[in-house]
Amino acid sequence: MEHCLIYVTASSRTEAESLARRLVEERLAACANVIERITSYYWWEGEVQSGEEAVVIAKTRRDMVEDVVAAVKRMHSYSCPCVVALPIVAGNPDFLNWIAAETTGKL
Repeated sequence: MEHCLIYVTASSRTEAESLARRLVEERLAACANVIERITSYYWWEGEVQSGEEAVVIAKTRRDMVEDVVAAVKRMHSYSCPCVVALPIVAGNPDFLNWIAAETTGKL
């Protein structure tokens, strides 16, 4: 089974916490971390912008990525939220098994 981290930016810690909690409650992720106060620089509508954001890092199975993307897009305040998957190429087998178990609801 393949696993991945899903990286999501949010407009605030409050939004990031809401996204993280919902992803875990809906078993789309086994765990989600919230990191607040990052500064992002990006192109938007023809201009370089910057702003304070928060980050969610969710741990899930590769086959859940499309469901996670759809859920984040449904809940997110941005019209084009950053939601990207990064493969987990290796790790603690017990932890990876836990991710699989928690995202299927079976331990």
